[in-house]
Amino acid sequence: MTRLPARRRPCPRMSRCAWPLLRRLPARAGLALRHGGGAAAPSRARPATAASSSASSSSSASSGNGGASRAPDTSLFVPVPLKPGLGGAAEEDVGAELTRPLDKGEVLKNLNKFYKRKEIQRLGAENGLDARLFHQAFISFRKYIMESSSVSADLHIILNDICCGAGHVDDLFPFFLRHAKQIFPMLDCMDDLRKISDLRLPPNWYPDARAIQRKIIFHAGPTNSGKTYHAIQRFLSAKSGIYCGPLKLLAHEIFQKSNDNVPCDLVTGEERVFANEDGRQAPHVACTIEMCSTNTPYEVAVIDEIQMIRDPARGWAWTRALLGLCAEEIHVCGEPAAIDLVTELMYTTGEEVEVRNYERLTPLTVLDYALESLDNLRPGDCIVCFSKNDIYSVSRQIEARGLECAVIYGSLPPGTKLEQAKKFNDPDDPCKILVATDAIGMGLNLCIRRIIFNSIVKPTVNEKGEKEIDSITTSQALQIAGRAGRFGSSFKQGEVTTMHRDDLAQLKEILSDAVPPVKAAGLHPTPEQIEMFAYHLPDATLSNLIDIFVSLSQVDGMYFVCNIDDFKFLADMIQHIPLNLRSRYVFCTAPLNRKEPFVCTTLLKVSYFFPSKNVFFVLDQEGFGALGLYRFMDMFPDAVLVRDIQKKLDDIIQIGVCNITKLIRASQSAAGLRRAKNSRPSRLGSRQEDVKSYGRGSLANRLLREGLLTQEMLRQLESEWQDQHRNGRYGFGSKRDDQHSSKETRKKRK
Repeated sequence: MTRLPARRRPCPRMSRCAWPLLRRLPARAGLALRHGGGAAAPSRARPATAASSSASSSSSASSGNGGASRAPDTSLFVPVPLKPGLGGAAEEDVGAELTRPLDKGEVLKNLNKFYKRKEIQRLGAENGLDARLFHQAFISFRKYIMESSSVSADLHIILNDICCGAGHVDDLFPFFLRHAKQIFPMLDCMDDLRKISDLRLPPNWYPDARAIQRKIIFHAGPTNSGKTYHAIQRFLSAKSGIYCGPLKLLAHEIFQKSNDNVPCDLVTGEERVFANEDGRQAPHVACTIEMCSTNTPYEVAVIDEIQMIRDPARGWAWTRALLGLCAEEIHVCGEPAAIDLVTELMYTTGEEVEVRNYERLTPLTVLDYALESLDNLRPGDCIVCFSKNDIYSVSRQIEARGLECAVIYGSLPPGTKLEQAKKFNDPDDPCKILVATDAIGMGLNLCIRRIIFNSIVKPTVNEKGEKEIDSITTSQALQIAGRAGRFGSSFKQGEVTTMHRDDLAQLKEILSDAVPPVKAAGLHPTPEQIEMFAYHLPDATLSNLIDIFVSLSQVDGMYFVCNIDDFKFLADMIQHIPLNLRSRYVFCTAPLNRKEPFVCTTLLKVSYFFPSKNVFFVLDQEGFGALGLYRFMDMFPDAVLVRDIQKKLDDIIQIGVCNITKLIRASQSAAGLRRAKNSRPSRLGSRQEDVKSYGRGSLANRLLREGLLTQEMLRQLESEWQDQHRNGRYGFGSKRDDQHSSKETRKKRK
């Protein structure tokens, strides 16, 4: 490092009259008055010694509980913009009177020298400024100085000394570092941020649960083994209890069964239904797992489908329920593959796990032959598809064979799913075939004799949030196949096969494989953690807070951080709306499909009107999920009205599902008519071709599909157009033409 001058030459304009002004200067870092009239300047930032460098490195390498820290992803650090000229007129007068006005050209040259010095870059790295942050901080620092009409008096004096040759560019480092910490506030609180984002001890997040000794009972077994039944019986016999299920359908089912004898409330992401008419809370509650309370004490809690604790998107909800529910007994139901992980997690809380194993109640057989043709369908068959397009295609082919079928897929409203299931299960209903996605894998009791996989590949989302096509897992295959031959139904055993012969061998291999053990449980930043982050980074957006949190987070080997892309998408979407952080967080957890523009727009409107306590918007039939966004009962009191609209829309969708095949048949008939017209010899001129092509266009097709135009009406219109052409009338819509057309039509009818 270049040696600095031993003595400082006073600036030409420094004089005794400056002393009263010097006394008015604020007490800034490094500012000192030299005895005998010397210039005021910050203490020099000399190169760190080996000892100090080592101490700094040691400090930056520690975090959380003292372990090795995770290097932050500085690409996520967004600089806070600072407006130039914040020094004020008073300080401008002080700096200029003490020295002289700054020569901006000379200042720029010295700033560039400062940036290029390796010693300065090394000092920046020791203070948390890597190459990227150092560059961004310098650009902001230079812009601040060059565009400001005034800078702080101490910085003004240092810049003037450097320009006069009485100082060194290294003297700027304390001011540069102060500026860097202003635009990157996380540099000043990195240790605190690391402690907040330390996810290695999730059990400590739930002090109420740690204050009691809980009894954990694991009901392990395949589908149709009665494991959930035994847990529910204990739930119903308790003085108070909570059921946590993965689906609204399951919560509805437990809610209905319980209220036959035991008052039970229903809580899902879209509604709350009280068993008591006066609105008092019942001692029992059935809820979707994301909605369970970790503060309310219960005698018994049931956590269903515990293997979903490994789900990359929703696994955090099972982890939260398992670690945080305040219940004397917690009954966990799921696959045996989750036993080891649950046992390890409970070991960290000091609680033991009692395992109860169950066997399947009815036999399940994998057939040696594929279905190959829909002509081989029999009553009680269920064809499983993994896309809506396949659902429509298969249902159309079934209807073409004169068979009725029920349709169930994931995005259908719960009421429609239940109606379709009821229709399929009804022995007096002619509908004996079911076409469904893997939505039947959980939550529906169906009288299925044979499961037929239309395909054994499905689109999935990997750990990076990327969509890819892959074979179904053993767990998924067993979950779906196990729905055949339900205990207590008219079928004493279940059968499984594929639609295509080539898939059968692979399906057998998948079903014969052992289910891999669940190795890790999902985690998600809690609102309290994000609020603590926001305290240190008040200018950061919610999406940016989440990104920084995840980049700094440290997890134990038993945990992983769930995919939060949907959360961040919603956070960015409503960022411009003035909301407090907790409300913003709740809105971002809304269970919606971000690929549906109407539903996203509805969320935007709800969040926009949230502070004004008024919501006026029109709900579209296709956006059924938008009704599930109606929350905050204290702000939006029209919950009953919304639920009534939801029920009406549910009925409309149910009618639409029933009419799908009719509409398909109508469109097929229209297509057949067009083909017949194309094959008919042309005896008319070019004008008739224009008329016929008009009749074959998208308008006619759409009117046929919507039922506004029948085939008979289309033939009549075609006949009228042909008559008009023969008589030399090419205009459409005139009164004379309409009258003549009507006469011709009456003659033809006679």
